[in-house]
Amino acid sequence: MIDFFVELFGFIMAPLYFVVSLILSGFHSVFGSVFGDRSGGGWALSIIGLTVVIRAALIPLFVKQIKSSRNMQLLQPKLKELRTKYGHDRERFAQEQMKLFKDTGTNPLASCMPLLLQMPIFIALFQVIDSAAKGEAKGVLTQAQVASLQDAEIFGAKISATFLGATSLNVQILAATLVLAMTATTFLTQRQLMTKNMPPDAMTGQYAQQQKMLLYVLPVVFAVGGIAFPIGVLIYWTTSNLWTMGQQFYVIRRNPAPGTPAFQAKEQRDKDRRQRKGLPEPEAADEPTTATVVEPPPRRQQPKKQSRQQRKKGRPPQPKPDSDEGGASAASGG
Repeated sequence: MIDFFVELFGFIMAPLYFVVSLILSGFHSVFGSVFGDRSGGGWALSIIGLTVVIRAALIPLFVKQIKSSRNMQLLQPKLKELRTKYGHDRERFAQEQMKLFKDTGTNPLASCMPLLLQMPIFIALFQVIDSAAKGEAKGVLTQAQVASLQDAEIFGAKISATFLGATSLNVQILAATLVLAMTATTFLTQRQLMTKNMPPDAMTGQYAQQQKMLLYVLPVVFAVGGIAFPIGVLIYWTTSNLWTMGQQFYVIRRNPAPGTPAFQAKEQRDKDRRQRKGLPEPEAADEPTTATVVEPPPRRQQPKKQSRQQRKKGRPPQPKPDSDEGGASAASGG
């Protein structure tokens, strides 16, 4: 049974081994010609190039992640109302919550998609570098490239080495530095989102509690797991975190969520820019007052259906023509 799952895992990961090794080999053919085929700097830059390609391909998903995260923040007051109203009925609360997500186009899982999609690529890169450390080729890497990756060094440490299996102090220092950098960038990226782009209402709900948990749990997970990662994988993940931090900073700065510190900072920057250029302040939208609000006309009530006899009874009596006056007038006229 175990062999079956191992073979299934290898079958699923085979295309990713091919893609990762193909991109890695392509960048190494460029940087290797500059720094040398066995240069650690060439392989490190190739891993960074792989990271840039992967993260650039995930930009559409990152945009969806930002939109979903913003919607989740702005929906916190409504979710709080639903929790207060239907807190005693979990099934009804879940139905109303899903309806709210559907009506607003919010996907709670979208915030995790970039991370989840990176994990198979992360595992593929780990396997490619770990196999190279053992002299085994995966994907399209040639045996010569495997030997080059196996012996490549950067700052006196092999790219295929890990902190746990370190045989020199240089490996331990570089691996520990990269683990700390990976942990710090994970923490700062999450903290940037919470302190800059979350309104006050979103800081007290269930979503805020989940974000706070991720703020402290994820760095610990990466720190514990990082000591078993090859240095090349640590380079990939640290570069990916730096990309995420820069990309998130750009999005928050240019398009912050309303009611957040980032939104207030953007308004202040726009105001200072208009003052420097001598531009007038934008006119505020006129708010309706009680004097200007036009109430809709009352609906016309349809008359009830009545029979002919009922209509005759309800009709006021019509004056009958006076026959005597008519005869007198006729006589006088004659």
